[in-house]
Amino acid sequence: MRVALFVTCVNDLLYPDTGRAVVTLLERLGVEVDFPPAQTCCGQPQFNTGYRHETEPLVRRMAHAFHGYDYIVTPSGSCAAMIRDNYPRIGAKAHAEGRGTQLADAAASLTPRTYELTEFLIDILGVTDVGAYFPHTVTYHPSCHGLRMLGLGHRPRTLLQAVRGLDLRELDAADECCGFGGTFAIKNPDVSLAMGHDKIRHALNTGATTLAGADNSCLMHLNGILNHTHTPHHTLHTLHLAEILASTEQHPYTPPTPTGAPQ
Repeated sequence: MRVALFVTCVNDLLYPDTGRAVVTLLERLGVEVDFPPAQTCCGQPQFNTGYRHETEPLVRRMAHAFHGYDYIVTPSGSCAAMIRDNYPRIGAKAHAEGRGTQLADAAASLTPRTYELTEFLIDILGVTDVGAYFPHTVTYHPSCHGLRMLGLGHRPRTLLQAVRGLDLRELDAADECCGFGGTFAIKNPDVSLAMGHDKIRHALNTGATTLAGADNSCLMHLNGILNHTHTPHHTLHTLHLAEILASTEQHPYTPPTPTGAPQ
């Protein structure tokens, strides 16, 4: 089984520990993971902003970078949905415009092999207990793309429920959007913030110390709201699900030291 990590540009630039956690987790489960260095952005920002033609070179690049792998695993429901749902649309549009089937073929080569992390663990590896240990209270926010476009359903919660020491708390209005939505947060900042504040309020009401998610873009938005409210930040922090699943009793997750804190 040849497996490649598609880390995504958000994780590569801002949350590299999430990518490392995915590799640690998969290798612990006996999977050999490659990291194709030619990978870049999947093109979601361009496509969502209306620049379909500018997205096309990135579709081709993705097909080239991940050629030959049995599976492409990514810790992002958002980027997985971009490949599986929007790449075929881009290919079909190009074909309808009389530009051949190259893009459609590139999309077809990627879509059946691309899996969000929790899908890969449960659907391909057949694993629900990954041997994790995380002795903290956790509530889980299901991001929109994973929830609605990929249909992740119970998978993330099933994995979290099997983590030793973890106390999983129910999140009210869990299926409501956090307000990020990529460029939506830029175009509609007031609405975005209001939605984010609702999500944070529900998360704080659970009494959890960790707000987990499967998309760091959404967690980035929510963490920004936490940082700009009067709520003491130490009562709740955001963390990608992969970093929880990578944590073990022998090698437990260690939160980063806050800036200015004593060493």
